[in-house]
Amino acid sequence: MKAPLTWMREFAPLPDDAAAVASRLGACGFEVASVDGDVIDFEITANRPDCLSVYGLAREAATAFDVALTSGDTSLPDPQGKASIPVSIGDAGCARYAMAVASVTIGPSPEWLAARLAAAGVRPINNIVDITNYVMLEVGHPMHAFDLAKLGGPEIRVRRARDKEALVTLDGVRRTLDDTMLVIADRERAVAVAGVMGGAGSEVSAATTKVAFESAWFLPASVRSASRRLGLKTEASARFERGADISAPARALRRALQLLTQTGAGEVTGGISDVYPRPAAARTVELSRARLARLLGDTVPDTHVERILVHLGFAVRGAAGGWSVDVPTFRVDVAREADLIEEVGRHWGFDRIPATFPALSAVPRPMSPAIARDRKLRRILTGAGLQEACTFTFIEREAAEPFAADANTLVPIANPLSEKFAVLRPSLLPGLVDALVYSRRRETADVRIFESGAVFSSAGETTSVGWLLTGARLSHWSGDASPADFFDARGIADLVSAAFGVTVSARAATRPWFVPGRTAEIALGDDVLGVVGEIVPALLAARGLPAGPPVVGGELALAPLVREDAGAPRRSTPLPRFPSIVRDLSFFIGERLPAAEVRGTIRSNAPPTLVSVREFDRYQGKGVPDGMISLSVRLTFRDNDRTLTDVEVQRSVDAILAALAARHGAILRGKTE
Repeated sequence: MKAPLTWMREFAPLPDDAAAVASRLGACGFEVASVDGDVIDFEITANRPDCLSVYGLAREAATAFDVALTSGDTSLPDPQGKASIPVSIGDAGCARYAMAVASVTIGPSPEWLAARLAAAGVRPINNIVDITNYVMLEVGHPMHAFDLAKLGGPEIRVRRARDKEALVTLDGVRRTLDDTMLVIADRERAVAVAGVMGGAGSEVSAATTKVAFESAWFLPASVRSASRRLGLKTEASARFERGADISAPARALRRALQLLTQTGAGEVTGGISDVYPRPAAARTVELSRARLARLLGDTVPDTHVERILVHLGFAVRGAAGGWSVDVPTFRVDVAREADLIEEVGRHWGFDRIPATFPALSAVPRPMSPAIARDRKLRRILTGAGLQEACTFTFIEREAAEPFAADANTLVPIANPLSEKFAVLRPSLLPGLVDALVYSRRRETADVRIFESGAVFSSAGETTSVGWLLTGARLSHWSGDASPADFFDARGIADLVSAAFGVTVSARAATRPWFVPGRTAEIALGDDVLGVVGEIVPALLAARGLPAGPPVVGGELALAPLVREDAGAPRRSTPLPRFPSIVRDLSFFIGERLPAAEVRGTIRSNAPPTLVSVREFDRYQGKGVPDGMISLSVRLTFRDNDRTLTDVEVQRSVDAILAALAARHGAILRGKTE
């Protein structure tokens, strides 16, 4: 909002230095974009439509400098007589509609008026249009002027638009309306989109001799919806959709009539029509002296509390323990006690409040389990070399469908901002895929990312953790720099489950978004927690990923892990006192045999001293019988009470080999020391 200081000083005796005024108002919570000589440019937040006017800013400045504020409307005309145009309100989207008719002579505005408009960033057009813009900038209430001769009737009706009703607006664009939009109409057709823009068919022109001034109040949601649907943003809609002052229409209209006479542009004919069927109820908020001191952390003297609130336009009465405050209609942002305390605080000066910690009167609530869970996940996964990603919960349908078991399970957004945000994500993987694509397009070869958050389906909402890896696997002392593969993705699943004290198993599975034969379900007992695998290359290409190494990843539901973790006792295991003995075995075995089944056979035929089984090599090719692979496993034996002998370990190894041969037809290739 650009406000010339000379204009503001008509309402309050402020200093001549615009920079000083801007600085003081900046300390009161206003963001000052610039000071250009006499003009101060303010950035007004959406909750303060009362400050989208010179008078509103003068009110704030008068409070900041503790000077008197004058209304400037002591001589406003109040024409009597019968209203010239009948007005009817046929929709709740309009709560008040005021109108007056005037005979006019169209011409340029006086130099002083045109100069003020230009300084405030508004292009002067002609004296009548300029008067409506001047009033909007001065008191903050938008107005409109119709050419009376171009109205059918003449009569004004406030109603909903008819479906597919057409209107050419003042910008020359033909717009198709629908029955969700509020319009101003004459007896025959719509002549304006209420609160947004007037129609070209009733525009004031050089040939206009009579105008009808409109000053109304429209429901913010109605104006906001129409503005968004039409893609039309105006100075009027910016004020109405934030909440205009319902007490302002008649005063703004009288100010316009005053300027009409003052500039010699015309004179009013007849009285003012002010249709206000349901006057707004008074709003009163109680302000407690004790709560004021507790929230601000400082005691503000009563005289200052009352001075600040009265200067800001509130009516203040003493009450037990504090004050009873009547909220003016132009303060649509004040609805509760905390809002009043904020008003006192910002004009008292937040810099005057001592920096002290408040006293705790109760034991703090325990931390949410979800916070502890997320912290644990971040610690574990970032420690494993992954980086956390934060992607959108709303995604485009094309990205979601490949990761949904059934397109019917997708949850659509009723009013998406665009097609990019059409559905709720059914999985974390679509967002991670797009994040990975973004990184790879910027020549980041190695990408390791994860995310935890909510996922959605028609069955409800769940929380999961997902991850994707591509490029070289994490650096290792062995120097292995081969690309990340399925087993790296599976390792992340084991890492996450182990962090929650759970041991999971993997079994072959299929998912449309993972490559067949490189996909596994992660299970906890009989419950499937999630799935890991290699992303289908065609799916990645469809999202724009350049050709490169495979992309592997997975996703796990967190609720079962957290339940298991919550019920498990916390135990610590001492470091082993006795050395381990390692045996490496290589044998031929069926290529379709799951590794989990091999491990199960080994463990079920080994003594308790077998503490670890790990596959470290899989080979298929020259020298290997058809239908078989060469599998190498590392067995680690250890006893907590003594050192094992080679004879004991060899006896265990022989029993394991015999069981593998009997159950799976394994053929020993040899062993490595």
